[in-house]
Formats: sequence, structure tokens, C-alpha cells
Amino acid sequence: MKGKLGSKIGLSALMFIIAVIMLCPFLLMVVTSFKTMGEIQSPTFSFIPHKWMWHNYVVAMSKGDWLRYFYNSFVVTLITVAASLILNSMAGYAFARLRFPGRDVLFFSVLIGIMVPSQVTMIPTFLMMKTFPLAGGNDLFGAGGIGFINSYTGLIFPFVAGSFGIFLCRQFFLTFPRALDEAAQIDGASTWRVFYQIYLPLSKPVLATLAIFKTTSTWNDYMWPLIMTNSEQMRTVQLGLTMFRGETSVEWNLLMAATTLVVLPLMLLFLFAQRYFVQGIVTTGLKA
Repeated sequence: MKGKLGSKIGLSALMFIIAVIMLCPFLLMVVTSFKTMGEIQSPTFSFIPHKWMWHNYVVAMSKGDWLRYFYNSFVVTLITVAASLILNSMAGYAFARLRFPGRDVLFFSVLIGIMVPSQVTMIPTFLMMKTFPLAGGNDLFGAGGIGFINSYTGLIFPFVAGSFGIFLCRQFFLTFPRALDEAAQIDGASTWRVFYQIYLPLSKPVLATLAIFKTTSTWNDYMWPLIMTNSEQMRTVQLGLTMFRGETSVEWNLLMAATTLVVLPLMLLFLFAQRYFVQGIVTTGLKA
């Protein structure tokens, strides 16, 4: 008993130390947001600010149209996540529970999509968005206009589905017993009804997990909005953070203040969905 108690205490202490180490960058970001530039650039480091500059947040939000930046990010993230949950769950259900010709080949192509870095497909995707027929002044052949450039559609459309989401949902749906499908078929339920009334209500863990992953990647995306937008009105929060960086200097206190506010929605999301997130991560790896 003493040996087990000692090992538990040692493990808890180790986990506490690791948690503190992982929290250090976040805490440093928060305390830096309350410092003056003189204190940040001082040769002597102090973790706690000598004077708490709450005004830094007001100054940071007054630079640029941050209400618009947050609105754009919320719209893009909300629609992308909602569409991803619907499409990925349906595709994952089909690969896991339905039998149709070419299923394994199609799923193998989905796995290939996970292996391909996003940087490889970025330019082809941009050209597809720019030359999309009958969009943004384009003709039937995709010429003459700007397509989906500088629009919500261009920011959302390429990410409404993804290989990782399909794989995650498939792994989760594989954990259900085959007898569940057979019982539903005996009762005369259609494939759509089985998915909608049986599997979907039981999918909260995997959907919460996918929602957190998708929200984080969409909210924190910098490269794609940088490529697809060219106006102040379409900027997202990640592009808004660049205004605090000049050619020769960085306003670290204002940058950290704005970054703290940008990170806050993701923290709240994780806190509310943490239980489902942990459960989803565990259950999606039970059966290959």
C-alpha cells in the first residue's frame, strides 16, 4: 500500500510539474499584456509587472476594426464547424456501417488526404476558388472575375470536410455492435433513420472532439485568410494581430493583450466540451 501511495504521489507531482511548464508560455503572455514597453525591453526580467497597465487592452482594441475581425472569425468558424460535423459524421457512418462497392478503395483515398500537407494543395485550391464558374464575375468557364476571393465562401468552402474528420467519425462508429444495425433493420428503419435517430444522438463525444479540433484550426488559421482576402473588411483575428508588428519593432504589450482576447473563446470552448473531448479521444481508438 505504501509503495502504491508513493508512486501515486510521485506521478501526481510529475504531472503537476509538467502542467506548470506547459502553462508558463500562457501565463507569460498574460502578464506581458499588462507591462509597459520599457519594462519589456528592460535588461532585468521580472515576471510580475511593476505596474499593471489595464489600458493596454483598450489601446490594442482601438487599433483596427476588431469588432469586424471577431465577427469574420466567428462566422467563418461557426459555418465551417457546423458543415464539417454534418458531412464528416455522414461520411464516417457510411464507411463504418454501410457496405457498398469500392468502400475500402474510397477510404484508402481518404487516408491519403491525411498524409498530404496542406501547403501542397494550397495553390491548386486557391486557383479553384479564383476560377469557380459563375462566381465573383466569372463566366461559365471561370474567367473574367475574381471567383470566391475576398469572400466568406472562399474562406469556408475548402474546409467544410476533411480526411481527419471522416477518419475520426469512422473509428467512433466502428465501436458500435453490429446487432444495433440488425435490430433497426428488423424494425423497418431506413439507413437515414438509423443514422439520424440512433447513431447521431450517441455521437456527442466524437462530435465534440471534432468540433474542438476544427474550431481550433479554423480560428487560428493565418495563411489561408492571408491568401484569400485583400480588404480590411474581410480580415480575421489572426490577420488583425499582424498590425502590432512593424518592420523594425513589435509592440509586445499590445500584441499580447490582443492575443489574450483572441485565445479566450478557444479556452471557453475547451472548458465546456472537455468531458466529451476526453471521452471521444478514448473511444475513437478502441477499434481499427
